[in-house]
Amino acid sequence: MEDNALFFSEDSFARKLGIELIHTTPGTAIMQLFITDDHKNFHGTVHGGVLFALADAAFSVACNSHGIPAVAINTSITFMKAVTKGTLTAQADEFSVNPKLGTYSVEITNENHEKIALFVGLAYRKTKKNGSER
Repeated sequence: MEDNALFFSEDSFARKLGIELIHTTPGTAIMQLFITDDHKNFHGTVHGGVLFALADAAFSVACNSHGIPAVAINTSITFMKAVTKGTLTAQADEFSVNPKLGTYSVEITNENHEKIALFVGLAYRKTKKNGSER
């Protein structure tokens, strides 16, 4: 977890939003965000971009948790329920991984365990031209 915590500590955007790393193991990550007025859109609900950023942060930690640099090549998010207050939790889980690609799902829930959003991401795992880790 120490390497993942260090990796996340370099994510100044996520930290600026108030996203916190709660737990990580190889292929997984749990992040939390306490909702403030700064996270809300003109409807008074959490902005979709904030939800995406929370899910993306969890995805990023999970897909980089094997010590091989990985970057997103495709993502999607489905918003299921609007939220206005409380704490959000994003749990990223590795669905599939091979030497070049990793697929991850991230479920965002509120403190009542209601599903707020579902994010799916495909990561490209970088390697040097000779095949060793980069």
